[in-house]
Amino acid sequence: MKHPEVEKISVLFVCMGNICRSPTADAVFRHHVKSARLEHLIHIDSAGTHAYHIGEPPDRRSQQAALKRGYSMRGLRARRVTQEDFPRFQYILAMDHHNLEELQQDCPPQYNSRLGLFLQYSNQWNTHQEVPDPYYGGSHGFERVLDLVENASQGLLSHILKNINP
Repeated sequence: MKHPEVEKISVLFVCMGNICRSPTADAVFRHHVKSARLEHLIHIDSAGTHAYHIGEPPDRRSQQAALKRGYSMRGLRARRVTQEDFPRFQYILAMDHHNLEELQQDCPPQYNSRLGLFLQYSNQWNTHQEVPDPYYGGSHGFERVLDLVENASQGLLSHILKNINP
């Protein structure tokens, strides 16, 4: 079925190195969007605030944990947030306060309203405002990231759909 031309809503997930949390959010949210048959409507990407891993695939542990739940990170490569991202994405969602602050320092003032924390879309917002970095921990950290990201992804998709179909 061909969809009429509509301007895509664009979402950028951001963590520090773009190899654990933000590619996980990218893969999970992409899965939800595809399951809802909304890929024609929503563009998804991820990036890091630092240039530690540019061009690298997501962390092997992130990929393994995601695959166990049916999410593919195939084709994702780390990149750094650029100035062009601020006008390009309507939602620029950081995984934690530190990365949100980094984005706020670089963001032109007219795009500040596009910045936020990803977990603000979670129904667990009162208890969790940040997606913890699992990089230096054990495998349970990657499972915890997936739990939080799955919940927030559902909330974000609901939020987007409410705002395009009020």
